[in-house]
Amino acid sequence: MRALFAFIAGALFGAGLFISGMTDTAKVQGWLDVFGDWDPTLAFVMGGAIIPMAIAWSFTRGRRPVLGGDFPARPEPKLGNDLIIGSVMFGAGWGLAGLCPGPAMASLSYGGFGHWVFFLAMCAGMIAAVPIKARFRTA
Repeated sequence: MRALFAFIAGALFGAGLFISGMTDTAKVQGWLDVFGDWDPTLAFVMGGAIIPMAIAWSFTRGRRPVLGGDFPARPEPKLGNDLIIGSVMFGAGWGLAGLCPGPAMASLSYGGFGHWVFFLAMCAGMIAAVPIKARFRTA
């Protein structure tokens, strides 16, 4: 049952990314180009995601998910090297390619060769991050 609901949630998320234009690299780069030909429409997409999610999280205190398990704990509100470096890398990749992980996966079926290259590079980076991080932590 959990797998079915995960599939439905993933399909809705992907459809929302497609309908909102988050999988259109030119639209994303237009939103990030605040000093050029800025396209503010994706701000409404993000607000339409952040606001309802903030409200939904406020209702999780003292409750359990319907399909079992637990809600994740609230993260510590601290800035660390991992958060800063990860944010810079995420932003650079998003600005250069116009894609981030969710839209990259949602656009694989129609995005063409470039989207597959981005997706494979993203997966390689995720796999390589663990041993690289471990190496620098011990050095």
